[in-house]
Amino acid sequence: MPIRIGVIGGSGFYQMTDLEVIEEREVDTPFGQPSDKFVIGQLGDERIAFLPRHARGHRLPPDKINMRANIYAFKDLGVEWLISINAVGSLRENIRPKDMVVPDQLVDFTRHRINTFFGEGLAAHASMADPFCPALRSVLIDAAETVGVRVHPGGTYICMEGPQFSSRAESEMYRQLGFDVIGMTVAPEAKLAREAELCYASLSCSTDYDCWHEEEEDVTVDMILEILRANVSAAQAIVCETVPKLPTKPHCTCSEALKYAIVTQPDAIPEEVRQHLGLLIQKYISAH
Repeated sequence: MPIRIGVIGGSGFYQMTDLEVIEEREVDTPFGQPSDKFVIGQLGDERIAFLPRHARGHRLPPDKINMRANIYAFKDLGVEWLISINAVGSLRENIRPKDMVVPDQLVDFTRHRINTFFGEGLAAHASMADPFCPALRSVLIDAAETVGVRVHPGGTYICMEGPQFSSRAESEMYRQLGFDVIGMTVAPEAKLAREAELCYASLSCSTDYDCWHEEEEDVTVDMILEILRANVSAAQAIVCETVPKLPTKPHCTCSEALKYAIVTQPDAIPEEVRQHLGLLIQKYISAH
């Protein structure tokens, strides 16, 4: 049975309790090892690939996650739909702790992370105008409403480098710039998912008000973990509601994101690059 759907678990979301586990699988990639072994299991009629982003036991901080290996491995497993679970801080009064947000825009303020599969020998410029799959976002929003979770159907996710939390000045700056939630993991994950032509969306769990809210306590790890534990069951329920509602095949443009993105002439692509990136580019250069 093909594995069409992948789930990346964020902070607090280290396993899927409703998943009937079939196997744990190591996946080797040209970009190194993913965060952990993939848990392959059955959820209703669907085969799911689950990966804890920070590794079991939360051993990897955001800036040490090998996102290229993670996304490449999902692609190698045959995944087409990729649900990302993320913990975020709220930059808006109306986005309360324990709310869910399904962002529709992304601003990348990371500085030290590799954000593309491409480079020397092959240039490609994938569009990130709409960084999250609209089809997957729609299903996630409907699923959250069905489960009875307070969900915000849109918003801008600002991804900071971390691993430290924001200063008050930074938090106020992000608010003035119009951002809605802040986290450390959607970038460059969303960019890599687009280059891998995966339908990718984030289910962002609001854990706190960052440090801008004068009437709320400053964010601490203990505070975030307490809210995360309370929210895991809701996120699990949303995923379970989402999976059976996904179309058999994507009908959006995500699956053709590289169709007009590769600008290097096929006969100029070095053979080692062709082999290295064959999984991603083969259908566009196979005739050459």
